[in-house]
Amino acid sequence: MVDFLAENNLCGQAILRIVSCGNAIIAELLRLSEFIPGVFRLKDKADQQKYGDIIFDFSYFKGPETCEGRLEAKPELLDLDEEFRENNIEILTRFYLAFQSVHKYIVDLNRYLDDLNEGIYIQQTLETVLLNEDGKQLLCEALYLYGVMLLVIDQKIEGEVRERMLVSYYRYSAARSSADSNLDDICKLLRSTGYSSQPGAKRPPNYPESYFSRVPISETFISMVIGRLRSDDIYNQVSAYPLPEHRSTALATQAAMLYVILYFDPSILHTQQAKMREIVDKYFPDNWVISIYMGIAVNLAEAWEPYKAAKTALNYTLDLSNVKEQASRYAAVTERVHTQVQQFLKEGCLREELVLDNIPKLLNCLRDCNVAIRWLMLHTADTACDPNNKRLRQIKDQILTDSRYNPRILFQLLLDTAQFEFILKEMFKQMLSEKQAKWENYKKEGSERMTELADVFSGVKPLTRVEKNENLQAWFREISKQIMSLNYDDSTAAGRKTVQLIQALEEVQEFHQLETNLQVCQFLADTRKFLHQMIRTINIKEEVLITMQIVGDLSYAWQLIDSFTSIMQESIRVSPSMVTKLRATFLKLASALDLPLLRINQANSPDLLSVSQYYSGELVSYVRKVLQIIPESMFTSLLKIIKLQTHDIIEVPTRLDKDKLRDYAQLGPRYEVAKLTHAISIFTEGILMMKTTLVGIIKPSELMPKLKEMAATMDGFHRSFEYIQDYVNIYGLKIWQEEVSRIINYNVEQECNNFLRTKIQDWQSIYQSTHIPIPKFTPVDESVTFIGRLCREILRITDPKITCYIDQMNTWYDTKTHQEVTNSRLFSEIQDTLGTFGLNGLDRLLCFMIVKELQNFLSMFQKNILRDRTVQDTLKALMNAVSPLRGIIANSNKVYSTAIAKTQKIWTAYLDSIMKVGQMQILRRQITNELNYSCRFDSKHLAAALENLNKATLADIEAHYQNPSLPYPKEDNTLLYEITAYLEAAGIHNPLNKIYITTKRLPYFPTVNFLFLISQFPKLQYTRNLGVVCKRPADQIDWLPLVLGLLTLLKQFHSRYTEQFLALIGQFIHSTMEQCTSQKIPEMPADVVGALMFLEDYIRYTKLPRKVVEAHVPSFIFDEFRTVL
Repeated sequence: MVDFLAENNLCGQAILRIVSCGNAIIAELLRLSEFIPGVFRLKDKADQQKYGDIIFDFSYFKGPETCEGRLEAKPELLDLDEEFRENNIEILTRFYLAFQSVHKYIVDLNRYLDDLNEGIYIQQTLETVLLNEDGKQLLCEALYLYGVMLLVIDQKIEGEVRERMLVSYYRYSAARSSADSNLDDICKLLRSTGYSSQPGAKRPPNYPESYFSRVPISETFISMVIGRLRSDDIYNQVSAYPLPEHRSTALATQAAMLYVILYFDPSILHTQQAKMREIVDKYFPDNWVISIYMGIAVNLAEAWEPYKAAKTALNYTLDLSNVKEQASRYAAVTERVHTQVQQFLKEGCLREELVLDNIPKLLNCLRDCNVAIRWLMLHTADTACDPNNKRLRQIKDQILTDSRYNPRILFQLLLDTAQFEFILKEMFKQMLSEKQAKWENYKKEGSERMTELADVFSGVKPLTRVEKNENLQAWFREISKQIMSLNYDDSTAAGRKTVQLIQALEEVQEFHQLETNLQVCQFLADTRKFLHQMIRTINIKEEVLITMQIVGDLSYAWQLIDSFTSIMQESIRVSPSMVTKLRATFLKLASALDLPLLRINQANSPDLLSVSQYYSGELVSYVRKVLQIIPESMFTSLLKIIKLQTHDIIEVPTRLDKDKLRDYAQLGPRYEVAKLTHAISIFTEGILMMKTTLVGIIKPSELMPKLKEMAATMDGFHRSFEYIQDYVNIYGLKIWQEEVSRIINYNVEQECNNFLRTKIQDWQSIYQSTHIPIPKFTPVDESVTFIGRLCREILRITDPKITCYIDQMNTWYDTKTHQEVTNSRLFSEIQDTLGTFGLNGLDRLLCFMIVKELQNFLSMFQKNILRDRTVQDTLKALMNAVSPLRGIIANSNKVYSTAIAKTQKIWTAYLDSIMKVGQMQILRRQITNELNYSCRFDSKHLAAALENLNKATLADIEAHYQNPSLPYPKEDNTLLYEITAYLEAAGIHNPLNKIYITTKRLPYFPTVNFLFLISQFPKLQYTRNLGVVCKRPADQIDWLPLVLGLLTLLKQFHSRYTEQFLALIGQFIHSTMEQCTSQKIPEMPADVVGALMFLEDYIRYTKLPRKVVEAHVPSFIFDEFRTVL
């Protein structure tokens, strides 16, 4: 029969897709629950007064015309409604799609069940699917996930908020006019249940069963699923937990599923005592707090209170004598296993031989640890106990007393268990990878020993007092053959045969009186030892790793772990080395990600990335929260060191009397400094280890890891050339550098051909050779070579539409998540990987791209501005209004805003072009800095010589222009061209001062640039920490690329254009300030702050004197502007 999950099995693939989708929906609901706009809660009076008239719950549907009529009667409400729509439609759509997907999920599940019943899937019925192992797992999961979705929605997104959001979406979107819209069904499913997740809130009657029954589901299906969950071990977990007292832990996942699914058939909970008795005896004899999905904890004592049968069945479990017995048992287990684990973790204890001899003992210890941690964490959790419920409080107090609960001891056990698990897993992974090689080696060694003994008894090999014995010779040869015939692939037969060989070797020693010869005895003992090792090695099974993975599950603590944060931080503060131990705990917690991702991965769903990013993002946030204590502690220690070095430790003079040596030694303070420095170094080591722990969880771009890997490879080649050159008497490093530079320069040349009309052919290239040809590869994208792919990847990850560049930190940050995308380290990595030639080639390619972008810009300027009559008229009117440029414009706001409004349509393309140029200029500046730094570091004499030659040449050229009789390089003199190539390779140039294209006069050019700049100010804001940043990520604008793009553009034209552009900005500042003064507005307007910031950045990046801008804006305005900063 075809495998149920095979790609060609439509029945299996259909239910797998549904389950995969269910896990993705829950992740999306959890993600969205953190982004509920506060206004929909209408909690404070201000929100109620402002938005109360435009946010409606489902009562809106009783009379939509009345509600809309009330809005239309008040124009100010209509304006507010429109503003509210613009600000919230995006997030409302996202929520609606999530709600819609929940409804679609249950519709798809019902359709699948109908298809099964109607025989759409050949040879498959509901019964046959439930008989298949994968089939019954998936059907149970499908129903369980639907229940979890509904519970998550109610717990995370309150009923009233849901109603308000659905009504707002209905009003603001086009969904209501769509004929195939199922908005009515979604509203029926997700209307408020009356449930509140607030502590102490009363539970609504018939909740959640009435909520679960809103969309009818086949009763037969529900009944059969519950039957399977009651009777079977659907995940075969019991094999990983052989001890009977661990059974409830082994079946914990199934118990959580059964808990949720029972709400689809509440009659069992209410009246069917026999079934409930069976369920409680099997799943809940010793536990009553369960985790239903990714750490969402539920206390059955509270949850099953309204159901008679369930409550009665659970009474024995909750009997105080049973509670006492369980708590006391786990207290004893905790004490015993903690001692064991600490013993195992002692240095040198977990050796390979000990691990292989004691696999069952080690696994039992792991099971006991994890079961005890699980029980204590769940049953002592504050979240699972309502403080207003007297009975629950009494049970919890009993547990705390009888289990002698101490959160620090429990946390220490968790820490040690995670460390123990981590070490064992790593050891087993290594042993598995080396298993066959070791086995073959032991086999070879044992066989050789037997062959040697056979030779000894042949009388040929001289060995003290060993007589020739043909029988023993033949017997040992036969044993040698038998050992060599052992087959690794047939481990069972090989194991049995090895045991027989060991017995035979023991018997031969006894019956042939071989004990008298110590050397023969030694050979026999060695061979037996090798055979024993073979048995041990063949017993290393992957099943042990799988069992460890099952036993080590920590998904139940996904939320509970937060209660240990303060203990973790305190432990780190007291003992910095604790950081390295925490790494194993975080890795153990990361294994919880397997639960929601398993089915998504099996279904090859595109949701894998977004779901894994959500959960791993949550984990990273938690790790960051815990590790926040490290910088605090480091700087506290650093402060103590500074204090000691400044005040306590006296500097040792160059000469001193030996009598005073003791006074200057100051052993106490120096010991203190050493101790503090050591603590800081351990913090640093811990942080670096954490960095490696989380690599691979979140990975926006693989560029840095690939560059690091390539740098290591290139470094290996480099060192090999260096090492070999003395042995073969050739200049290895010279060959290496020449060839690498030739390959990289050829690839750069080929990439730049894309931008040239007259291309350089291979036969024209000075880098290509017919004797040693550089290979060409088929392009995989628009790039011709690897250098183009690298350049475009850098441009992609630093795109100013999605990133924000902070110049002070040389770092790009994602505008939405505020995560670091990349920084100047990237260029150091490229330098390590491709060398100076690669970095210089990248710079050259960026030059070509800038030229291309500027040419595109000029074409766009001609088409959108010079050929558009409306724009021309607007610019003409503006020029008339602003003349003369030294004057002040009356009613300036109106003049400028009118001009911007009429030219609005041209700015999007304009902004794109300018930001692309600015982005490439930032990259060129970074490359220049890296080249200059490495040149000064690696070739300081070359750097100094080039700087001096450059200054001398410039001085001579300036002197020639002042006095034409002085010499100047002639046209056929290549000095300037050659020195430029050297200066660019050494990073001694400023990319912002380059002329990239030749230009003609363009009418209105300064005015258009000025209008463009002031049209962008409303989208930007100044912050003290970051400078000028984008107000909303949706605007996709970054300040520095904008500034540098404009500077580069103006640099391509005559300087009088720049002069006019600066004069227009000066006039804008004057006029706006004048208008504010007349209207008695005390603050400096945001647009003026933006304009002044632009002027500050202009003189900073062009390195021009201040008088250039102070000619247009008086210094007192700059002085006032600095008070704003």
